[in-house]
Amino acid sequence: MRKPLIVVTGVDPTAMQATMASLVWALPDVVAIRHVIEPITQQLSRFVSSMHGSEDTADIDLQHACVGCAVREDILPTILRLSQEPEWRTIVACLPVSAEADHLCATIARDAQVSRYVRLASVISTVPGEGAVDHLLDSDWLGESGLQTGPGDPRSVGEAACAQVEYADLIVSMGAISEMDGDFISALMRPTAEFVPGIENIDVEALTSGRHSSREAHAWRNPRSEYKLPNLGESRAWRIDLSSTRPFHPERLMDEIQGLSGRFRSRGCFWVPTRPSMANTWEGVDGQVSIGQHSEWDPDTPLTRLILTGVGCAPNGVHTIFGNLLLSNAEVQREPGTWLTSEDGLEPWLGDIPHAA
Repeated sequence: MRKPLIVVTGVDPTAMQATMASLVWALPDVVAIRHVIEPITQQLSRFVSSMHGSEDTADIDLQHACVGCAVREDILPTILRLSQEPEWRTIVACLPVSAEADHLCATIARDAQVSRYVRLASVISTVPGEGAVDHLLDSDWLGESGLQTGPGDPRSVGEAACAQVEYADLIVSMGAISEMDGDFISALMRPTAEFVPGIENIDVEALTSGRHSSREAHAWRNPRSEYKLPNLGESRAWRIDLSSTRPFHPERLMDEIQGLSGRFRSRGCFWVPTRPSMANTWEGVDGQVSIGQHSEWDPDTPLTRLILTGVGCAPNGVHTIFGNLLLSNAEVQREPGTWLTSEDGLEPWLGDIPHAA
């Protein structure tokens, strides 16, 4: 019989450890694994515990301080080892602070050996009880607070936290939460996910009997997603879906990108005519936007789509700004060859243009 695995993610170490401890107390015969990445020394620390206390600790030198290496070199092997020990009925894996669960979940889904012993039951995203909106829209860099997963981690606190909420099956707050905070979380999470205010309110029986769908989580989180957004109903949160088959003009994008940033969450994909085969990502929180390469479009039709989510009053003029960034009718009619260039100004974020490299 396969053992349920519960994965805990978060950017607030206190909320993560409190959630893990709560599950250890609530579930019978459970073993918990917590991993910590030290990005400077490139060392991974492992802590295994149960109701009886500490079961195992170890320090592992990583070739690179990153989540992928941590999963490959110790997180997944430890899960596999403990799943074969008869005294444990459930496994809780607390990932390194700010790490996303998608890499681990995808690895488990395609690893026949691990899937033989483990059933990925649920992915949890933990958030603070007070000031959840401030936490999710925190524009401070992870490295400023020592929360990064590697020496080159470019993400902000809010970018990492929002991504975890968007991927998770269950979002849980550490204690009571305001209605505005709850509405914002509900607007970010995928429609089939659940939000539980207060760690003590987690239904552990439903948690262990569930089954995480990496495909469903990816469909919602994927920058290239064409997921139809449900209506938010009566909510203090708002959501704006900006979409077009046209690309952004590279020069106007650089000049006016801040027009699509503000105190809200933004995510999605875009393309530019100087790089027509490449889909690019867009991730933003609280006035900061990061862009980068994602994947080749082929065989899909290129799409420019940004989803903005916030609370309070929605910003004015974003539809106009979005439209101004897109190619005009006259620019669309230009011959594709006229966009061939050795540089378009986006190299610092998107790399060299392939045919010009």
